[in-house]
Amino acid sequence: MKCIIGLGNPGKKYEQTRHNVGFMVIDKLAEELNIEVTDQKFKCDYGIGIHDGQKVMLVKPQTFMNLSGEGVRPLTDYYNIELEDIIVLYDDLDLPLGKLRLRGKGTGGGHNGMKSLNQHLGSEKYKRIRIGIDRPDAGMTVVKYVLSKFRKDEQPLLEKVIGRTSDASSSFITEPFEEVMTQFNGDVDG
Repeated sequence: MKCIIGLGNPGKKYEQTRHNVGFMVIDKLAEELNIEVTDQKFKCDYGIGIHDGQKVMLVKPQTFMNLSGEGVRPLTDYYNIELEDIIVLYDDLDLPLGKLRLRGKGTGGGHNGMKSLNQHLGSEKYKRIRIGIDRPDAGMTVVKYVLSKFRKDEQPLLEKVIGRTSDASSSFITEPFEEVMTQFNGDVDG
């Protein structure tokens, strides 16, 4: 079974914030793949369905970003999901809005949600899509920035980013990841 995990923070307060772009993609995927993400287990909301004959699980950890691994590890263990069948979608301050970076493995960098996943999964060898959200303007803290909503002028590009990340995630279900990286790495418009 393929497992697509979007990172974010639970609750209305955090909906549509930069830190929740992973959740936004899972919501889009759920709609496109007709999978209801309504089951709950191990501090995760998730749903299981079939896409192109392949079983797939969509996951939104409900532990808050910095503790993402606490729910993901027991859930993936329970369903016997292998590391190579996991892809994680998350926000990245070091990429501009409109840029995606797909990788087959890697460190958590400065992202606490990814650090938690690496710690709890005991490995960095799972796939990921880093979704650019830009850096804050001078004088704004990183915490305040990632917990802020996207500006109105960013919405059209954000919709394209969510759609492109959803397409890349769908491709991950059925195609070799090297091909998915070649097709989707880079600028959303380019």
